[in-house]
Amino acid sequence: MLLTDPPHITLRTAPVMPYDGAIAAARTCYSPRVVSSNEVTERQRESIGRLTFDGGHHTVYQHAHFEFGLENVSRQFVWSFLHSYPFYNSEQSSQRYVKLREPRAFVPPLSGEALDIYEAAILRAWDYYAKLSSLLKDDATTILKELRYIQPKSSPERLKVIDKDAGKRAIETARYVLPIAAFTSMVHTVSGIVLHRLQRMVNSGDAPYEARQVVGEMVRLVKEWDPAFFERIGEEPWLSEDLAETSFPRPRDRGETFIAEFDTRLGKRCSRLLDVSPEAEGVLAEAVRSVFGLTLAEMSDDEALNRVMDPAKNRYRLDIMNVTYNSPLMRALHHVTYVFEKRLSHTADSQDQRHRMVPASRPLMGFTDTRDPDYITPRLISSNTEAYSLYKEAMEHAWEAKNRLLDLGVPLEFALYLLPNAKALRFIESGSLLSLMHKWTMRTCFNAQEEIYLASMDELAQVRVAHPRIARHIGPPCVIRNGLVSPRCTEGTHFCGVPVWNDFPAAVRRL
Repeated sequence: MLLTDPPHITLRTAPVMPYDGAIAAARTCYSPRVVSSNEVTERQRESIGRLTFDGGHHTVYQHAHFEFGLENVSRQFVWSFLHSYPFYNSEQSSQRYVKLREPRAFVPPLSGEALDIYEAAILRAWDYYAKLSSLLKDDATTILKELRYIQPKSSPERLKVIDKDAGKRAIETARYVLPIAAFTSMVHTVSGIVLHRLQRMVNSGDAPYEARQVVGEMVRLVKEWDPAFFERIGEEPWLSEDLAETSFPRPRDRGETFIAEFDTRLGKRCSRLLDVSPEAEGVLAEAVRSVFGLTLAEMSDDEALNRVMDPAKNRYRLDIMNVTYNSPLMRALHHVTYVFEKRLSHTADSQDQRHRMVPASRPLMGFTDTRDPDYITPRLISSNTEAYSLYKEAMEHAWEAKNRLLDLGVPLEFALYLLPNAKALRFIESGSLLSLMHKWTMRTCFNAQEEIYLASMDELAQVRVAHPRIARHIGPPCVIRNGLVSPRCTEGTHFCGVPVWNDFPAAVRRL
């Protein structure tokens, strides 16, 4: 039985007086002291509020933060809208580690045959998920036993750990067949001005109906907490027809031609280096010297690059708190940027987009939809004949159901919810060396999600060719920390079992 409910939104924490706090912050700019919220007068609420908001002085509304609990929201909504901008903080229930035993998903306002098709497709996807979870566990167990040198006489405790880890690897892979309509839950924190922007843009992206529901409830709760925060300031949402995106022509052949052209450029890579400054190493060296007022005669390019990139010379590279953005030295890495074009599944990109300092121009799925299945296949599935056959069948059924809804006249927005996590997305991503280095350090670890790992390795390999003096000091934590600090692996009991530091980047990831 398919379980569904309206979005359930709670306001977990909020400032006592968010609107007055913003006005007090604005007044502090013109005061020799810090102005308190309880000093704000009605006249100031009226005059300063509107004046600052309409004048674009929105930083005063960033001081108020609202922490929400979100339940019964789809992963499609989270990916296409809620996490599509950088200014938030979220902790989200993971499909990699949490087995979804019951089919729980968003159901759009459909009726009759369309509703029957939609619900049947969701239930069928969950059935494939259960079968693949069971089927893949044995393969994962075999690989983990080899990686961790399990012997016939190994202790029951070690075998129990292997069994648990194999189960997680199995559901992590099986989740590719689940629909992007699947529910998730999360804690989501935004500033006051970001909440205003969300309300302004609820009709953008691929899930406007759901966005209006969720954001509308978030706004209602804040209005209930402090009516002034929206009643005294703010703008109405953009209408769909007024958004710039709606004026673009839709591809005549849907997304097929675009996909063929993109994939030809990409080749067998997950990510291709599209653009970079050819003078990146020299620019970085000069930036390092400028921080310390040094000339080329006093510090060569090689020395400058080693001082900032070599973890043996720069302890910031070993710090687990990632304080690099606070470091005058490390900020020199912002002057080197890289641009990549890449292809990831919907589920992998849902994780990838959490690297908010590495922005991407992600696709509007409604513009790149295809009639034929277009998906990513995890290696654990492709290496198992029975699993691959089942997986391919699941993909065909998902697209067939989506196409049937479209043929019935169902809006594309609603039909897209039936697409699986495996749906392939193509986009352009860029970032500074500082932001990308953090990402590559985290995502070249063998415990990283498979696709993001492969994309990061592709990127690092190409940077290694373009800028060898920069790339030679980039790798997973165990490689960076090897021989310099303990513990070598920061994953603790989740150590992958492979001494990657002995043979990076040639070390082979099997799972």
